[in-house]
Amino acid sequence: MVAFYTEVLGFHVTNRGEPVPGMGEMAFISQTPDEHHQIVLVQTPDPAARSFVLADHLAFHVDSLDQLRELSQRLTDAGNTSAIPINHGNAWSVYFTDPEGNGLECYLDTPFHVAQPYGDGLDLSMSDAEIEELTRAKLSTQPEFQPFPQWRAAMSERLAKEGR
Repeated sequence: MVAFYTEVLGFHVTNRGEPVPGMGEMAFISQTPDEHHQIVLVQTPDPAARSFVLADHLAFHVDSLDQLRELSQRLTDAGNTSAIPINHGNAWSVYFTDPEGNGLECYLDTPFHVAQPYGDGLDLSMSDAEIEELTRAKLSTQPEFQPFPQWRAAMSERLAKEGR
């Protein structure tokens, strides 16, 4: 698990901890100097049985479609065959599992908002411009379709009215 998260997903071990009573060795991992750890991996004799569900996962933001492409390639190079690229309209995502079957998602916000849930295929072999144009074309008739900045402004106003 530590090798998968460090070598494939780019995390770094910040500390390894001595076992806490009832638990195995712990590895604290992070991708940023702002957080000592974003995930703690705990060694156990038998990992709990898992099955991947799209709504039961950890999600990590990436900065570009190129980063999603690179992730997909690293997963393939590591022998991980679980990757599923999905266009959610408001995000472009790659879903996959770690070696113990835990669900993970890496995603990038699109320029659009659309009512959720929404799911469509995502072809990462297309250029950024082609992906954005295809997304716009497919979403333009969907409920709540609008530019993401417009949706964010309306949401901020709504939260302000509710005193949040």
